[in-house]
Amino acid sequence: MEPDLFTAAAEDRQEKDPASSPLAVRMRPRTLDEVVGQGHLLKPGSPLRRLVGEGSGGPAGPSSVILWGPPGIGKTTLAYVVSQATNKRFVELSAITAGVKEVRAVIDGARRASGGYGKETVLFLDEIHRFSKAQQDSLLPAVENRWVTLIAATTENPYFSIISPLLSRSLLLTLQALTDEDLRGLLHRALTDERGLGGAVTLPADAEAHLLRIAGGDARRALTALEAGAGSAIAKGEAEITLETLEESVDRAAVKYDRDGDQHYDVASALIKSIRGSDVDATLHYLARMIEAGEDPRFIARRLMISASEDIGLADPTALQTAVAGAQAVALIGFPEARITLSQVAIALALAPKSNAAYLAIDAALADVRAGLAGPVPPHLRDGHYKGAEKLGHAQGYLYPHDLPGGIAAQRYAPEAVHGKQYYAPTRYGAEARYADVVERVRSRLRGDQEG
Repeated sequence: MEPDLFTAAAEDRQEKDPASSPLAVRMRPRTLDEVVGQGHLLKPGSPLRRLVGEGSGGPAGPSSVILWGPPGIGKTTLAYVVSQATNKRFVELSAITAGVKEVRAVIDGARRASGGYGKETVLFLDEIHRFSKAQQDSLLPAVENRWVTLIAATTENPYFSIISPLLSRSLLLTLQALTDEDLRGLLHRALTDERGLGGAVTLPADAEAHLLRIAGGDARRALTALEAGAGSAIAKGEAEITLETLEESVDRAAVKYDRDGDQHYDVASALIKSIRGSDVDATLHYLARMIEAGEDPRFIARRLMISASEDIGLADPTALQTAVAGAQAVALIGFPEARITLSQVAIALALAPKSNAAYLAIDAALADVRAGLAGPVPPHLRDGHYKGAEKLGHAQGYLYPHDLPGGIAAQRYAPEAVHGKQYYAPTRYGAEARYADVVERVRSRLRGDQEG
């Protein structure tokens, strides 16, 4: 797909007047050394550096690269840098809007450019996981014949979303989420670099912290918000982007929440206590504060898993399954979509029947063990699968429950020191009411009571 007249005109205008371009475009890295984050992919001699011809031997390796990682971390940027470093045409398609027809047009254009004036092409295909198997198949001839250098981006696991023939012919690079330190370096560069704001304004610490939170690890979002704040500050004649100006510019209030301080633990504590108290609306409020402040979704998911056992337990045995499934989903999809998963889990936990019996039971048992109430294991429960065990009386007289009516044997299991102790005290809430009835019957049978 050749650039149209409007695209060519826009590119010419940006070249003559760079300031007309968005800040995120002006600050786009020109070399791999300017790329933010992804240090594991940018080491000397790495496959990515060899792809652009750095090191001995020039360009090497496959002509297809798959970039896997969350949104906003530089997949498009890396593709652009590769095209610039190798002096190739850069053509971008999105699998959301493009189909086989568009892909074939790009491939035909690449072949003409290569044969006509020796210019090779980098085809960047965003969200390749949205292509069907047949659509992905259409890329294979171009990859195998090296008609284009294909750089495909996906936010989903490529082993599940990309066909094996294409995957086997590609270099798979896993990109990592950008850290606050990565984004901080990018912001400082944009503030001072002549391509960016050229020192026109400064960014105080509180405004920077707010900007990092609303960016959510997305470099493009960070630069867009910085540009909006800088524009407002300059229009007001101010030399710095104050927190108030930034809030007005991006229409996002700064959440008072320090991920490394007291507020981090206070809000997390309020979230769990609201779940424990079954106040679903307060639960959602504190969850929203954590999300808006840029809290790590994995931290939230871990707290919810703990609550599922500590505060709900056997009153709803499915609560832990829900929390674990939610944590797995959050790890796979990340923000912003993970907010929906976290909301679903938090609502389910807040509305579930509550029981801390499992929590109290293990702590009571631990307290006795720590107090020295352990004692030897009763002989009939000891291992009898070795020579000489019988002479020691180990495993002798053990009653096999499966051979008895009801599957319960009236025999002693606990050591003498804690015999008769009852650690588990089930509630009558939710599903645990059934466990309460069961445990009384079982304890009675274990004691040998006739009525059990």
